[in-house]
Amino acid sequence: MKKSRLLLLLSLLLAFGLILGACGASDEEDTANNTEDTTSTEETESAEGTDEDATEESEATDFSVSMVTDIGGVDDKSFNQSAWEGLEAFGNEHGMSKGEGYDYAQSSSDSDYMPNINRLVRGGYDLVFGIGFMLTDAITEVAGQNPDTNFALVDAVAEGDNVVNITFKEQQGSFLVGVAAALKSESGKVGFVGGEESELIKKFEVGFVAGVKSVDSSIDVDVQYADSFGAPDKGKAIAANMYNSGVDVIYHASGATGNGVFAQAKDIKNSDSDANAWVIGVDRDQYEEGTIGDTNVTLTSMVKRVDIAVQEVAKSAMDGEFPGGEILEFGLEDNGIAVAKTNEEAYTADIDTAVEEWKQKILDGEIEVPSTDEELESYQDSL
Repeated sequence: MKKSRLLLLLSLLLAFGLILGACGASDEEDTANNTEDTTSTEETESAEGTDEDATEESEATDFSVSMVTDIGGVDDKSFNQSAWEGLEAFGNEHGMSKGEGYDYAQSSSDSDYMPNINRLVRGGYDLVFGIGFMLTDAITEVAGQNPDTNFALVDAVAEGDNVVNITFKEQQGSFLVGVAAALKSESGKVGFVGGEESELIKKFEVGFVAGVKSVDSSIDVDVQYADSFGAPDKGKAIAANMYNSGVDVIYHASGATGNGVFAQAKDIKNSDSDANAWVIGVDRDQYEEGTIGDTNVTLTSMVKRVDIAVQEVAKSAMDGEFPGGEILEFGLEDNGIAVAKTNEEAYTADIDTAVEEWKQKILDGEIEVPSTDEELESYQDSL
């Protein structure tokens, strides 16, 4: 009897042990399965996150932008160069490099505009800038033929839902440097050198004359055009005649032609360190162009923030918010126009104070700066 009970007890213990072993194995398998499921889920989520990151990065770098210069060239130290500097800044900010995300095509003559724009379109650029009013016809035609490409035209207005027009209130800045010229002149004669006469360059000329006359209506303003934005030799010849006639301050709005104006002023200063031969730069701060030894012939510059405008439009296009069909206008009120104060020795505190006072009058609406000959005539009659 005792032996039978012992055998029964051993049988029960063995059965219980098998049950516990089975349960333990089952728990381990469940745990392992749960771990595998968790790992699989994490790997899937991680992979999905990587794919999303890659997509976002791809979307950011897939965007490309380019520009076509006018005949002044990308290194004209003025208008085109300012635009290119803006494009470079945009590209650098978004991890691009020249030829890989952004680029330019340089025009040597009017006949280059259309081929250059078409080449960039064929290159797959999402946004193509036309730098200067001289590209208006070419941008209008190519934009009409390529509705899936966006275009931006600087300093003029072209039709098209895929074209944004970037303009500036050049007359405002020109008025203020006219004030500076009048205050700096000792001879009572100042000059204006334009590139090609047009509605745009008239804004520079008229604004400048209005500023000069607002300070002293007796000051004579000599206005001449070089009929080119890429003729520094002609700019130098015009400047030589002006300075020889008694002009002591010249404001140029002539692109690369203005390099000749600077060259002539520096030649005069180099021959006679006491001579008054000042230049007012345009579009960007042209202080460096006026350096000669320890002195500088750049009185100031009328700065158009073409670089900032280019960056803003490119960013909008990349973000899917391209303002097609719109006309954007930048002026004093949004710092799209400014007056350079780099040459503190020439652009004195008295001149700066006076310019700031006139600037405030413009901002307050006390003065509506003229931009055409007709408006200038009415303005002068009111002085």
